Amino acid sequence: MMQTTLLSLLFSSLLIQVGLGLLVERALPNSPSGGYAPEVVDCPKTKPTVRLANNLSDDESQWLSRRRNITVAPMRRFLEKANITDFNVGSFFRQAGDNFTAIPNIGIAASGGGYRALMNGAGFISAADSRNNDNSSVSGLLQSTTYLAGLSGGGWLVGSMFANNFSTIPSLQRGRKGTGLWQFDQSIFKGPKEGGIGILNTVNYWKDILEAVDSKAAGWDTSITDYWGRALSYQLVGTPDGGEAYTFSSIANTSNFENGSTPCPILVADGRRTGELVAAPNATIYEFNPFELGSWDDTTYGFAPLEWLASNFTNGTISSKGDCVRGFDQLGFVMGTSSSLFNAVMLANFSGAGNESSIASFVANAIEELLQNFNEQENDVANYAPNPFFGWNPTSNNSNAKEDQLSLVDGGEDGQNIPLHPLIQPARSVDIIFAIDSSADTKTNWPNGTSLRASYNRSMSDIGNNTLFPPVPSAETFINLGLNQRPTLFGCNATNFTLTDNQTVPPLIFYIPNAPYTTHSNVSTFDLVYSDNERDAIILNGFNGATQGNGTVDAEWPTCVACAIMSRSWWKAGENPPRGCSQCFDRYCWNGTTDESPVGQYEPAYIIKKNS
Repeated sequence: MMQTTLLSLLFSSLLIQVGLGLLVERALPNSPSGGYAPEVVDCPKTKPTVRLANNLSDDESQWLSRRRNITVAPMRRFLEKANITDFNVGSFFRQAGDNFTAIPNIGIAASGGGYRALMNGAGFISAADSRNNDNSSVSGLLQSTTYLAGLSGGGWLVGSMFANNFSTIPSLQRGRKGTGLWQFDQSIFKGPKEGGIGILNTVNYWKDILEAVDSKAAGWDTSITDYWGRALSYQLVGTPDGGEAYTFSSIANTSNFENGSTPCPILVADGRRTGELVAAPNATIYEFNPFELGSWDDTTYGFAPLEWLASNFTNGTISSKGDCVRGFDQLGFVMGTSSSLFNAVMLANFSGAGNESSIASFVANAIEELLQNFNEQENDVANYAPNPFFGWNPTSNNSNAKEDQLSLVDGGEDGQNIPLHPLIQPARSVDIIFAIDSSADTKTNWPNGTSLRASYNRSMSDIGNNTLFPPVPSAETFINLGLNQRPTLFGCNATNFTLTDNQTVPPLIFYIPNAPYTTHSNVSTFDLVYSDNERDAIILNGFNGATQGNGTVDAEWPTCVACAIMSRSWWKAGENPPRGCSQCFDRYCWNGTTDESPVGQYEPAYIIKKNS
């Protein structure tokens, strides 16, 4: 803490005053401290508690009824526009009435993969958003969706949208004057470009980051993730100060979320046990939603109220003398938690070999020393202390029950780089998940289904907690059959699943891999700088993947998407899909065929044409 303070004083002596300008309030910067640090506050009359993960929270259940009702109209328009032969959309919705078990429940999951994942995922979201272009073949899908999950780079996308009042992708691309919003042409290690009101030079930028983390360190443990999250926020939160007072739980209090007008955002992180350097394949998976932090896994099997993290929970309750705290769930810190893989990038950048020459050496050297000390203390994770699950459920396999600190890391460290885990939970009753895979599984940075296999393998293990997942083939089959170059459905035949007690048929997985439609979007996960042209080309490529080139790859694509959305509803009603869907399922469902031939260097050709 003293070291951070000295650094802050050092930078203070070199400042040039920069006017911050006027802010337009778009979300709820509701941290009680007014800044990055949490603060001890009076406890509410009914003190917050940790709950068992045996169902949805009351808050989510109440929100869900509002959201499902609002998705009906856009879903109906989407299905009508698809024009499925022998399917009367109006009759279906009249018969379903307000029975939301019958009406499709849709989730979207955006994978990790740094800026590549953010941009590719943004292309899909932009195509699915009816606010942008109703001529898109999948326009309205976002408005029909209940849950929007992100992990690491996909979490930056989801977090940035909600930090900016659920902005459209084109508006994020345009940015916001006086901020660094989506200005990826400037490394986050340098900070936003100088020039406008509120824009900082590199010294001011790092001084502000250090002072923010120092304010938190006065009362709570900090880690490299605090610095990483603060740096990210200047690009992802459209305020000059990077949204210091913004919290993830404040999303629940924004009017458009509260009334059910947006999907529910979920970010994913892995638990890392004491003494581990990386998370194990069977690591406990934690989720952040606007209401809670917790895990469905029986190793924790509990959820803590997100707004009250860092309060003194013991055995799930706060004692009469225990403190209540608000503001710990700072939005950038949560996004940084889900992407803590990049802590290593931050360390490397400020090492002697990796330092960018344009960063003043005294700045780089000071930050390098600070971060290296954190690394040596194994403080390269995100520290959630006090541990909200201290003493919680100790009779289970909760390895954290005796730990003062909950250590969370990048959600993709367990191999599940697509955040499917929150969406396959039976309590959420999701029928179909659009899984946007921007992973770099091959040496040339393209996906090959590794994340899906990790999710399938986990569902077969003891930690699966009665969740099921469709079978998926090997990496060789993915590449040899082209499953990583086109959308593919997994789990089409619901009758193929053998259920035991408390199990339900899993959602249909609509796998949407990153592939070269109009540009080679296989940039490195650790590339941190992109010109606006490069950024926009990768977003357009993701748009083309979502729409299949708006009919140039498959003229029946909108119909096939609609058939997939309806698939589980027809199965639950005991009805056969209409004949207009049979060709779609033949074309897009993986039928179990495999090809284990060895694969050499994977260099796919353009699917449409190079974007000029």
